[in-house]
Amino acid sequence: MRRALAAALLATAAAAASGAGEIAGAVLVLETAPGAPGSDPSAAPPRFVLLKDGQVFVGGSSHVEAGRLEKNEAQALLKRAAALRRVPGIGSAISFGGRGDLVWRLRLLEGEPLEVQATGEPALAPAALAPIATLLADLAGFHHPSLRPHAPSSYALAVREARLAGGCRAWSFPFPIAEALAGPRVVPAVDAAGWPTGAMPASVCVDDRRYVVTLRPLLPGETP
Repeated sequence: MRRALAAALLATAAAAASGAGEIAGAVLVLETAPGAPGSDPSAAPPRFVLLKDGQVFVGGSSHVEAGRLEKNEAQALLKRAAALRRVPGIGSAISFGGRGDLVWRLRLLEGEPLEVQATGEPALAPAALAPIATLLADLAGFHHPSLRPHAPSSYALAVREARLAGGCRAWSFPFPIAEALAGPRVVPAVDAAGWPTGAMPASVCVDDRRYVVTLRPLLPGETP
C-alpha cells in the first residue's frame, strides 16, 4: 500500500514539474519545480538543457541564461548521465529522503533514451544513489563562464479558469481568452511584455469570470 501511494504521489508531482515540451537538438534535460510560494511549476523553464552542439540553457523560476560548453565539457556531462544506466533500480521511482515536494526529472536523449524521476533532497541520498544525486545537484546549480541572460522570442501561454488571491488584470492578448482555454498558445515576446512570466502566474478577469494565466519561456526550437 505504501509503495503504491508513493508511486502515485511521485507521478502527480512529476506531472506538475514537467512543463517543458520538445526541444530540438536537446541531449540532456533536467526539470525540477522552482518551489517558490504561489508558483506554478508547469510554467517554469527547464532547469538545465544541453544541446547537441554544446549550447546550454539554465533556467530559474522565470529567467533563462544561455551559454556554450567546450566539447570535452559536454561529453563529460553526457558520460555521467549515461553511467546512470548501470545504477540498480534506475527505471523505478527514486526517493532520496527528506522533502517529498522536491521533484526531479532527468532525461538523457542521446543513444538509448533514459528518464530518471526522483523526489527528495539529493544531499540525503543513500550511497547507492550518489551518482544520481550528485549529477542532479550539479545540474540544478550549474554555473559556467559563458552563461549570459537569454531573452526568449516567444512564450507558451496557458489559461485555466481558477481564482488567485488578490486582484486581477485585464486580458490584453490579440485573441479571445476562450481560444487559449483550449490549449497552450505560442505568443511572441512583444505580446508578453508587462506580464509575469515563468512559474509566476497572473490573475485575469474577463466579464464575471477569473482565470489563471501563465507564460512559459520557450527555448529556441522548443514546441509546447
